Amino acid sequence: MRLLAYNNDGEFSLTEFFDDNIPKYAILSHRWGAEEVTLADLMNGTDKKMAGYSKIRFCGEQARHDGLPYFWVDTCCVDKSNSTELAEAINSMFHWYHGATKYYVYLSDVSRPPSHTDNKSSELHWEATFRKSIWFTRRWTLQELIAPASVEFFSEEGELLGNKASLERHICEITGIPVKALRGNSLSNFSITERMSWSEKRETTRREDMAYSLLGIFDIKMPLIYGEGRERALKRLREEINKASKGIRREDFSVTFSLSNVPEIEYFVAREAELVEIYKTLSSDGSRRIVILHGLGGIGKTQLSIAYAKRYKDSYSAIFWLNIKDEDSLKQSFTKAARKILREHPLASRLSIATNENLDDMVDFVKAWLSLSDNTRWLIIYDNYDNPKLPGNMDPAAVDIRKFLPESYQGSIIITTRLSQVIFGHPIQIRKLGDVRNSLEILSNASRREGLRSDPDATKLAKELDGLPLALATAGAYIDQVAISFSDYLRLYKASWLKLQKTSPELSSYEDRTLYSTWQLSFNHVKQQNELSAKLLQLWAYFDNQDIWFELLRHSDSEDPNWIRELTKDELSFNSAVRVLCNHGLADANVDSQGWIESSGYSMHGCVHSWTVHVLNQEWNQGLARLALKFVGSHVPANEADKWWLTQRRLLKHAARCSYMILSGVVTGVDIEWVCLHLGNLYQQQGKLSDAEKMYLRARQGYEKALGPKHTSTLGTVNNLGILYENQGKLGEAEKMYVRALQGYEVARGPKHLSTLDTVNNLGILYRIQDKLDEAEKMCIRALQGYEEARGPKHTTTLQILNSLGVVYADQGKLGEAEKMYTRAIAGLEETLGPRHTLTLDTVNNLGMLYRKQDKLREAEEMYMRALQGYEAALGPKHTSTLQTVGNLGNLYADQGKLDEAEKMCMRAIQGYEEARGPKHSLTLQAINNLGLVYEDQGKLDDAEKMYMRAL
Repeated sequence: MRLLAYNNDGEFSLTEFFDDNIPKYAILSHRWGAEEVTLADLMNGTDKKMAGYSKIRFCGEQARHDGLPYFWVDTCCVDKSNSTELAEAINSMFHWYHGATKYYVYLSDVSRPPSHTDNKSSELHWEATFRKSIWFTRRWTLQELIAPASVEFFSEEGELLGNKASLERHICEITGIPVKALRGNSLSNFSITERMSWSEKRETTRREDMAYSLLGIFDIKMPLIYGEGRERALKRLREEINKASKGIRREDFSVTFSLSNVPEIEYFVAREAELVEIYKTLSSDGSRRIVILHGLGGIGKTQLSIAYAKRYKDSYSAIFWLNIKDEDSLKQSFTKAARKILREHPLASRLSIATNENLDDMVDFVKAWLSLSDNTRWLIIYDNYDNPKLPGNMDPAAVDIRKFLPESYQGSIIITTRLSQVIFGHPIQIRKLGDVRNSLEILSNASRREGLRSDPDATKLAKELDGLPLALATAGAYIDQVAISFSDYLRLYKASWLKLQKTSPELSSYEDRTLYSTWQLSFNHVKQQNELSAKLLQLWAYFDNQDIWFELLRHSDSEDPNWIRELTKDELSFNSAVRVLCNHGLADANVDSQGWIESSGYSMHGCVHSWTVHVLNQEWNQGLARLALKFVGSHVPANEADKWWLTQRRLLKHAARCSYMILSGVVTGVDIEWVCLHLGNLYQQQGKLSDAEKMYLRARQGYEKALGPKHTSTLGTVNNLGILYENQGKLGEAEKMYVRALQGYEVARGPKHLSTLDTVNNLGILYRIQDKLDEAEKMCIRALQGYEEARGPKHTTTLQILNSLGVVYADQGKLGEAEKMYTRAIAGLEETLGPRHTLTLDTVNNLGMLYRKQDKLREAEEMYMRALQGYEAALGPKHTSTLQTVGNLGNLYADQGKLDEAEKMCMRAIQGYEEARGPKHSLTLQAINNLGLVYEDQGKLDDAEKMYMRAL
């Protein structure tokens, strides 16, 4: 680094210093003119003749005045004719600016007479011209403004105008640069997009300098190639920024940043100390880092995590927000994350079958994708971890987060929780807002009123609400709606608080009940505005806090209260009522439709919901509870409905709330058995078999008590219990349920009723699983004859029984009879459902297996190929049905002596099963064993031994 020295004789001299011995120095910043002094001019002694010499003299004299013997001026301290030196200087300038003891900005287009004139009009004039100075329009001056700790501005007369601190307000307004950036906060605290925006309206003389002038702003070093053009230079800059912020191969794992499904509150006040602490903790080389944000409900933990994600989004290749309130909510959040990944990285589907119907598949898929070796720059926010599985927590609904963490030790994780006992990461306690100015800012934003810092009543209210962001936002929303003064609100608040102190129960998750009084005031005003809104808020206590939508409540009848029928008479009435709650900060519209087939819903903050449960509904309202049960039970769709699994999945949170009310006995009275039955169906079809069993047993108990053990409603529940036990592998219990249901139906409805026949069919399938083939044959024949008579020979149910009977005959060794059943079933299914329907293909595959048993190998190959092509088209190449047919083909080719083709099929089956089911699944191991058999037939005995040992 060359530095100038201002000698006693009035001359300048140059001295070259290196990093380890650079003395204190000053720097001059200015806008280049026509005659600037270059290094050559200085060396040749022609510098004094140049117009730019006066600026160098000014800098030298000012540096001497400040006790600095050395100073630096860009025009003559760098040899710009030497491209290597120029490149090194430009890559080092931010560091040089930052290291300067004094930094002088000479503004040749700002005039200010000497201060002794005390001319007020000229004082105002220089401020106006200061704001319009061309210096603020140059890109190079951006880093000159930000990098130095001390920046002093001088007029063309050499008069001091002020420094970066005293002119801070002007500079921020001129440039749009945040105060924190000017004050020296680390630039990594600002997103790449934000830093880019600071330079948008700035210009450079040379096109390439549009990129080169920003190297220091992004802490990037790269070679300079003058002549490459503006776009290529900017492209190289962006590439270097991405490499630095996201790591190598970032493009393989990049997911577009979006928080569309996050319940963001617009009145967040940044917590700078916490944001910095989170950033420092999560900054790593890609290995696992975890931050635990813990604190009171409503204190702002979620909003802090969102603020962090927004600020540092460019530091991560992907950011996902997961709601870990309970397992159902968490799995649905994983599903949304999986959709994002698959939308931008379709080839990632090879990690898992990831079907819409299976939430666990979605969880495994996302975990596997996040665990890929080069995918280390992601951030996951696990929000609302308020019911963790910890020692002493006996709640069966408690969530063990460890089951939902990616297995590889990499990536960044933020967990928000009310509990300080969650300790497997770096804990950061989120406390109440300590600075009353932050509380006033939230009140100002929510109430849409300005000048609160000078309002003593607003300050009193902010102090009374004790730094709780949610309470402040709710109070501000009330004041905005009612248009009362802060003193009036404070008076109402205190009166309400005195009453609530005597009546409100304690909640363990709060230190105090400040929020209760705030929400009570809002509720009173809601009631005045719209009685339906108030009624809905009370009803909401008996649902989950998340996702109430119009169609869910549209199951009222003449026996229900008038208000609920009025609320749901049309979607406009419903939305109008909820909008009043939203206006008061008591509810929020869901911005993410999540692919639902019905209307979008509304959600409520968990703290508000606790208040509706424990305070607004202090006395349990049986009528409202039974309404909630009725609406949820009535809305469970059958699995034949359009996209039934989406609606069922959406209901799970409310089903959990209803199940709690039923099993805890807080809902009394009769006629809730049908709700239990519907909830059992919901749980069984969603794979929650333990929950389904509880509901079925409760339904059966209620029906037996109210209607008797032989009533058809009781028998229907008994039959469903049989299906459940079969799915659980409890075959003995399943058989008992089916036999009891069958005997009851035969008496109540007769031997040929469809309910009777459905149970006969279930029992036949169960007997086949139990290897009771003679009993299975009898049941299947009886079901077939009954369905043919009741529904006709071409009904889908009849044709499925034909397939089931064919399987039984094949297991019995009655291959001719089995072939007849399969052939007849295929013909009917092709006509009814089409040749590519999966039911048709299942029967085609079964016929292929039968032909192989009959040694009709050519016919078997035709069936397998037809089934394989159909499955690939309908389900994809990695679906289990597809892979089973691939395995069947491999075995067939081995029988035919086509060992090379057999090897290919076996290897494809192994690869597919490993990706879909894992390396240790029984299907994977069977495929490995089959490949060993092929290798043995090929004479590859070493390879065969490896396969056998691996399978073993």
